Order: sequence, then C-alpha cells, then structure tokens
Amino acid sequence: MFYLLAEYLDFAGFLNLFRYLTFRSGAAVATAFVIGLLIGPRFIAMLRVRQGKGQPIRDDGPQTHFAKVGTPTIGGLMILTSITISMLLWMDLSNIYIWACLFVMAGFGLVGFLDDYDKVTKRSTKGVSGKVRLLLEFLIAGLAVALIVSQSGGKLYMPFVNGPVADLGWFYVIFGAFVIVAFGNSVNLTDGLDGLATMPVIIASLAFMLIAYLAGNAKYAEYLGIPHIPGAGDLAIYCGAIIGAGLAFLWFNAPPAAVFMGDTGSLALGGTLGAIAVVAHHEFVLAVIGGLFVIEALSVIIQVFWFKRTGKRVFRMAPIHHHFEQLGWPESTVVIRFWIVSFVLALAGLATLKLR
Repeated sequence: MFYLLAEYLDFAGFLNLFRYLTFRSGAAVATAFVIGLLIGPRFIAMLRVRQGKGQPIRDDGPQTHFAKVGTPTIGGLMILTSITISMLLWMDLSNIYIWACLFVMAGFGLVGFLDDYDKVTKRSTKGVSGKVRLLLEFLIAGLAVALIVSQSGGKLYMPFVNGPVADLGWFYVIFGAFVIVAFGNSVNLTDGLDGLATMPVIIASLAFMLIAYLAGNAKYAEYLGIPHIPGAGDLAIYCGAIIGAGLAFLWFNAPPAAVFMGDTGSLALGGTLGAIAVVAHHEFVLAVIGGLFVIEALSVIIQVFWFKRTGKRVFRMAPIHHHFEQLGWPESTVVIRFWIVSFVLALAGLATLKLR
C-alpha cells in the first residue's frame, strides 16, 4: 500500500525511500515485530479462555512435557496476522509472486488451523486425517506453483551447476508443489519443543532474504550465475515480515512457552518458505539451508519404515529432537544446539551461491 501510494506521488521527497527493497524489507521486519508484540498478550489470553486445557500432550512423549499441560496452541495466528498486515503495508501489491506466497501461507494456515481445532475440541493428538491434509496441501501448492510457472517458467536449477539443468515446463508444477508440501510438513514435525522451529525459520528467512534480493537483481544474478527472476526481489520484504513476526512470537514462545504456534503456524511458515524457494528457483538450496527440517522429517520416515519392516526402532523416539531428550539432554540444550546446526547449514547453503 505504501509503495503504490509513494509511486502515485512520484516518489517525491522522503518517499523516494520506498523505491528501495532494503528500506521496505527493514520496515517489514520492524512492523511485523511491533504488531506481534502488541497483539501477543491479548491474543494469548483469548486462546487460554477459549481452549481451557490447551494443546493435548502425547502420552508416549517425554515426561517433562506434561508440565506444559494447559499451554494454549494456534498461536500461529499471531504470526500470520503480523506477516499479513506488514506485507500489505510494504509490498508492491502488483507483484504476482507475493500473492502466490500469501495464498500458500493462508491456505496452509487454514489446513493447520482445522487440524489444531480438531485436536483441541476432541482432546486428541490425531487431528485431521493425514490423507485429507495432504490432498488439501497439494491442491493449494499446485495452484500457487501454476501461477508462478505462468510468470517465470519451469526451468530447474541446481547448486554447483551454471545455468538450468532441465526445463520441466508445466511438470514443474508437480515438482514445486512437492517442495512446498514437503517443507511445510518438515517444519511442522520440527515444532515439538519451545522455540525449536521458530528460530530455524527465522534463520532460513534471513538466508532467503538475501537470495531473493540477489535473484531479483539482474547484475548480482549474472555475477553469481544464479537465475534472474524479475520481481523476486520483493520476496526479501516477505522474508523480512517472517523474521519480524517470528521474533515477536519467540518473545512469548521462549521457554517456558506461554503459547504454541501449532500446525497453524508451522505448516504455513514451512509452506511459505517452500514457495519462496520455488519462486527464486533455489529449491535444492532450500534443502541445505533448511537442512534441520529435512533431518527431522527423515528421522520420522526412517523410524516408521524400519519399525514396519523389523518391529524395531532406529531412534528412541521420532522426530529426532525427542530422541535426544530421551538420551537425557535437557530441552533447552536440544533447542540451542539445533539452532546452531540450523545456522551452520544456512551458511553452507549461502556458500553454494558462487560455487557454480
């Protein structure tokens, strides 16, 4: 809104600042952060009243988690509200990529909300059927990727390779939808400890803020040998809004958490990061930067696969963060060490930008 207003006034005087993605990205961070802090206390109080006993705790989980009984969930709505308001204020409303990512965030947020609501009302950890969830997620992601492909095509890029490795055309819709759904559910699986998913999401958003800015700039993209996607630079503003909203949520989610983001937040944030990677054509780099989420998802897949074949477990409990808890690591130790891993992987992912 501010960008279009400044454009209408011909960027006169101080409004010239609104031309710059760096300024609007910083403003998006600050706006989402302030909104999150302002709405947080009342939002959490409302959730406590409406949910009563809060999020159901797994009976087979670590015993320390039973101290969290009564903590409200669906706090992801705080994050999504902060991001949406910030984006509408600072984005270029004519940018189709932003709307595609907002569509994924809203759609995945709705799926997650339905799942959280079902768990809270039925006092169960099961939620909505996995098949129904995946069907809805693929439908939402597919529509968003189709919109993206209509603008930037379906070329596939890989780290360490200069130029596209294949042109998938409209088959890219299937690939892109898989990336979005897979990453959304990977973040969802990681969200099991106070602050565990929030900070790695912020770290990944910082990395993709830089990637989006570079991909949207023709000179930087040519120098680095990465795909130039006109309009992708505005996704730096989106990443900024995620960072600001995530920091505000972490204020309330820091141990001991006053609120959980629930599937409402984790699915939406993961799906959005997946959509941003698809727009920037950095899907494989996302697997490195978001490697912590990939490891968490793989731990569940390996555990289920091996248990069905042999009746034995590879990990004491999956996802893998619970395995370390069962080994005796305090929750805070698991969280901080996983944050460190996430930071190192983000640096590794960024290092691939020039290695082509």
